[in-house]
Amino acid sequence: MAVSLELHNTGDPGIGAEIQALVEHHLSDRPGDWRVSIVGSRESDCWEMKVLGPNGFERSYTLAGSAGEHRPLVIGNVLLRLLPAKRTEG
Repeated sequence: MAVSLELHNTGDPGIGAEIQALVEHHLSDRPGDWRVSIVGSRESDCWEMKVLGPNGFERSYTLAGSAGEHRPLVIGNVLLRLLPAKRTEG
C-alpha cells in the first residue's frame, strides 16, 4: 500500500504536514496504491481535490475556502466521504 499527496498553490505551506498526516491516516488501512492531489486556483478561493485509488477508483471535489473547506480536518472529512465503503470480511 502506498499513499502519495500532492499540494500545489494552496498558499499556506504550514498546513501541508497536517493534511499529509490526515490523508495517510485515512488511507493507511486500505489496500492498494492511493494518490491525492489538491490544487489551488489563482482565480478563486477554490481548491480541486482528486483522489485516485485501486481498480480505477477516481473522485474529485471542489474545496471552497469561503465555506471553510481549506481547513485540514475538513479536508480529512471530505476525503472519508469520497472513499468507497470498507468491505467487512466475514
